[in-house]
Amino acid sequence: MPKTYSQINQKIAMGEVVVVTAEEMIEIVKTKGVKKASREVDVVTTGTFGPMCSSGVFLNLGHSKPRIKFRKVWLNNVPAYTGLAAVDVYLGATELSEDDPENKVFPGEFRYGGGHVIEDLVAGRPVKLKGLAYGTNCYPNREIEKTITIRDIPQAILTNPRNAYQNYNVAVNKSDRVIYTYMGILQPRMGNANYCSAGQLSPLLNDPLYRTIGVGTRIFLGGAQGYVWGAGTQHNPDVPRDKNGLPRAPAGTLAVTGNLKEMSLEWIRGASFTGYGVTLTLGIGVAIPILDEKMAEYTAVSDEDIHAQVVDYSKDYPQGKDKILGTVNYHELREGKITIEGKEIPAGGLSSYARARDIADILKQWIEKGEFLLSEPVAFLPGAER
Repeated sequence: MPKTYSQINQKIAMGEVVVVTAEEMIEIVKTKGVKKASREVDVVTTGTFGPMCSSGVFLNLGHSKPRIKFRKVWLNNVPAYTGLAAVDVYLGATELSEDDPENKVFPGEFRYGGGHVIEDLVAGRPVKLKGLAYGTNCYPNREIEKTITIRDIPQAILTNPRNAYQNYNVAVNKSDRVIYTYMGILQPRMGNANYCSAGQLSPLLNDPLYRTIGVGTRIFLGGAQGYVWGAGTQHNPDVPRDKNGLPRAPAGTLAVTGNLKEMSLEWIRGASFTGYGVTLTLGIGVAIPILDEKMAEYTAVSDEDIHAQVVDYSKDYPQGKDKILGTVNYHELREGKITIEGKEIPAGGLSSYARARDIADILKQWIEKGEFLLSEPVAFLPGAER
């Protein structure tokens, strides 16, 4: 008989819930079968930890005396967007410092940007605020320059348009020169392959057709509790899938939000990509309710089951060509080598599988302690299986 969110939450409240990580679920289904696993297990926890460029934070910087309506704002010399209300701004993770040399001397180092400002705020470090305005009767102040910390401002809300990609490309370089990309440094003549996914631990690969993850889903976000507020940008459920619904190309994404003031430096860090730019490295975890046998089957996905497409980032990707060099599974990737066009290539991950495992374990502990309840989506994501 199918379970409900209410029944599972009641078991959490009573301390009777059975929670396992996605890794553990693989073995349970293998030894006990889908039917028995669906009866015995209530929740499966997942996790991912890696660079997520489409991220940023809404900040309410607080009113000054006299008041000001910001026209331009810089935080540690990184521009923030001011086209909101008087002292509300949005700081994007990939925004660069005004004095960054960028790629003028190639490859640029990109030492500091929006992701690093967000890290500094989470760490409680001082951040230099500079703001300019044109002045109005109700907001007469024209300039502010001071040092703030996250404790000094009323709100800091992490609000990310696209995180937790459901599968992604494996990047290689077929040219005769080193190239610098958002998938890291790629050596010539397919000297290496980079990927970015937690594979069998990844949230959307454990719910491939979005049956339980939707608008309002409570999640682990940056070490705190956050929520899914919609499908992320570039969400594309209409990609080729296998018989189990697993996408064979980049597919779904999540838009997520949470209180930055509650987050931890352990799970949210700024990052620099040589020759490319800056980003935010972030930890996300989703607890998946085992409502029925289908969900038990989905959450038993293993790295051998998940296939990713290999793409040339020297020519095909930048030119927008839909050319695939081949496919590989995540077991091969995590083993550290793949074979494409008859060549064995060393493979490396931009995301951390070990940290993803830690997130799944932490989320499991939260649920077992009754500190984290499941929330039923108020709306489904595009492409959801109904």
